[in-house]
Amino acid sequence: MDNSNTHTYEVNLRWNAERKGILTSPVLPSQIEVATPPEFPKGMKNIWTPEHLFVAAINSCLMATFLDIAENSKFEFISFESNAVGTVEKLDGKLAVTEILLKPTIVVPTLKHEEQLRKILEKSEKACAISNSIKTKVILEPIIKV
Repeated sequence: MDNSNTHTYEVNLRWNAERKGILTSPVLPSQIEVATPPEFPKGMKNIWTPEHLFVAAINSCLMATFLDIAENSKFEFISFESNAVGTVEKLDGKLAVTEILLKPTIVVPTLKHEEQLRKILEKSEKACAISNSIKTKVILEPIIKV
C-alpha cells in the first residue's frame, strides 16, 4: 500500500462526434462514452454526462470511504447500496450542481449498533476526498434495514 499523502489520477478525453467523447485512463481497461446532457442544446440521451459523473464520484467516494471506516471499526453489515441525486440550478447566471442527496441503504444483521452505523456514515461523508473538494451541498439521508 502506498502511504504517500499525494496521489494522481490521469483521465484522457477524446472528442468523438457530435456532442460525444470517450474517457479513458492509462491504468484502466474500460472506457466511458460521455456527452452533453439531453436537457441542453444538441444534448444526447442514454449517454453518461459530466453531471452524472460528478454525482457518481460523490456517491462512489461515500461507498469507498464507508467500506474503509466500517472495516477499521470492525462493523458488520450485510449489504450497502446508495442512490444519489444531483440538482443543477442556475445561480447568478451560471449553471451549477447545487445539491447532491445521498441515500445509502445499509442492511445490518441487527439494529443493536444503529447509532455506531450512523456515526460511521457521517464520518464517511465528512472524510470523502471528493466531497471535501467541492462547494456543492451534500445531504446524507441513510436508510438502515435489518
